[in-house]
Amino acid sequence: MPKFQELGEFAAAIAPVVDAAHVDVHAAAGRAVLDLAERSGLTCGLLNDLRFVLPLRPVTTAALAAVYRYGDVTEGVGVHLREGTLERDAAGALRLTSAGRAFVDGLYAAHAEAAGRVWAGHDVAGLAVSVGGVLDRAVRVPGGALEVMAPPYEPDAAPAGLLLFNRLAALRYHRADAHAESWRAAGLTAAGIVALKDGPVRAAIEAETNRRAADPYRAMTDGDRQALYDGLLRLV
Repeated sequence: MPKFQELGEFAAAIAPVVDAAHVDVHAAAGRAVLDLAERSGLTCGLLNDLRFVLPLRPVTTAALAAVYRYGDVTEGVGVHLREGTLERDAAGALRLTSAGRAFVDGLYAAHAEAAGRVWAGHDVAGLAVSVGGVLDRAVRVPGGALEVMAPPYEPDAAPAGLLLFNRLAALRYHRADAHAESWRAAGLTAAGIVALKDGPVRAAIEAETNRRAADPYRAMTDGDRQALYDGLLRLV
């Protein structure tokens, strides 16, 4: 396993491991989620991303713009409004309906089963605690995506694998905000960073992203950071 000399290097290395662990459970739950959609006649759509937000709090249009800063989700919102899984409250914010909540509960059940299956035999409870601590220390940039997406909804008696899965999912938005802050500081827009070719400017933005993304790991010892990296790597 690699040994990390500085925090930016660690942040750069752990980001794809976090992504891979998250994606593995999504893939393992794929068939069950398709079955859920077919049985209910409903579209999974944005509920897959917002599953750990909407049970706790409504989501505003501004919040959606922060979470989906590289695309337009107007059509996706419209699908959920028409199908009756989302509704707008008096202030215009989006909330789950009873049908939407039932669908999210189904997603949680599918993800819990998948995490328990693909991560069997691993210390998911310890990793869930460690990732939870990182998430708690991650700064919520005002108007950023993490401010919307954390803390995640955690049902009573949720298994450790489900807690880890959703905490990893939420933590990914900390790096997304770090990246956005970095390209904004370089004078770019969302469209500009998407179009930016490899070169010195992009390299500088990535280095700044790693610097910002390292902050919530700063309070950990070198050994704890290494243990987190190694433990997550063993999941994928």
